[in-house]
Amino acid sequence: MKTKPSVFLALALSALLPAADQSKLGEGNAAALKTGPSSPLVQTAVREILEQVHKIRDGAIREATLDALRNPVTCVAHRVRVGEEVKAAILGKLREEGLLAPGGNAETGIFPPLKNDGGACPQLPLTLAAAPGSTFGSHHSYPGGLAVHEAFNLQSALNFAALYRKMYGKDVSIDEDFVIAAPAWHDWAKTMVMQWNANGGEFDEFSFGGTGRTDNYGAPGDSRTGAHHILSLAETMARGLPPGLVITQASAHAAPTLGNEYKVVNWLRAAALLARIDPAAKGYLVIDKEGHWRLPPLKHLWEGLDLNKNGQTNLLLEYQIHNLSDADFVESIPSVANAELLLKTVAKQFGYDPADKAVYNNKFRNVVLAFIGPERLSLLYSSFGLDAVTKEIDRLKVRNPMRLR
Repeated sequence: MKTKPSVFLALALSALLPAADQSKLGEGNAAALKTGPSSPLVQTAVREILEQVHKIRDGAIREATLDALRNPVTCVAHRVRVGEEVKAAILGKLREEGLLAPGGNAETGIFPPLKNDGGACPQLPLTLAAAPGSTFGSHHSYPGGLAVHEAFNLQSALNFAALYRKMYGKDVSIDEDFVIAAPAWHDWAKTMVMQWNANGGEFDEFSFGGTGRTDNYGAPGDSRTGAHHILSLAETMARGLPPGLVITQASAHAAPTLGNEYKVVNWLRAAALLARIDPAAKGYLVIDKEGHWRLPPLKHLWEGLDLNKNGQTNLLLEYQIHNLSDADFVESIPSVANAELLLKTVAKQFGYDPADKAVYNNKFRNVVLAFIGPERLSLLYSSFGLDAVTKEIDRLKVRNPMRLR
């Protein structure tokens, strides 16, 4: 699993905001649903994602992905008719399988509240253009940040695929459908996991997918990861998308190489329990001669070869491409940290008090970040100083008089 320093920053910032009841729909969702979709930055990101998804050749993958991203009343497949009894059974199975550590509010973390929760068509509380890209204070943590994050990573994946072909031959086997669809799906569940609180902050994210101790086939290892990752996998499994795509999607937080295959395996096992499917029967996992769950060998290249840990014959290049592309947080996390400081420094010039968190977050911080972007604010400051930041916010105020005072 990628180690993201955002975790520590997000925890520090969330500690400054009162805890919200995460068993109910986020009270700040309505504000985000107005702010994010109004931003030209977010609108452009959504448009770029959908343009690429339209290029997916496989009709089933293309239509399922478009439905998930642009249909405001899409049904969350892995949550259809999941009532309290089903939730309890799944949680019990996760614990039994060593995929859930003791402690924490697992039920609300793994089963965040939805519209029509428990019904035949449970629906998302947020759209792609309103959801954040990460937990509060981390990368893209503003309304519509999810779309900006996904658009950047999707283009990065396409760039990596093009570079592999340039370096190693145009005939290198890379499935462009997987390269496009995996980044589009990977963070999809942030639309339910990272809902907005009334004070302009976000829900806390739960982590599971292991116990954090001996997750590596009984050896020391930690395969816990953010709920959004596993819930998104549960959704693609529940919608019946193919193993190659789902495993590519699962590789975002760790490529299944260099001893990390167990992490991807455990995330797929956990997702299968949420989707209520047999991962072996559906081709997402296999069991090796030692009785261990493993990734399946896909494509004809490995026919007749033994599946073993030393010479892995179950890897596709698409897995590594997706893992490499999901790395814009390296720049985006420090950009958010810089932007937080910059905005607090200039806030009073625009009539906002950072101590008044609800007004400051909802009317200033979240609006400025959604319309300008923390990366641009950070770059403006490093290039031209604080005056450039102030002028940029002034221009936003002039262009969008209803967004800022």
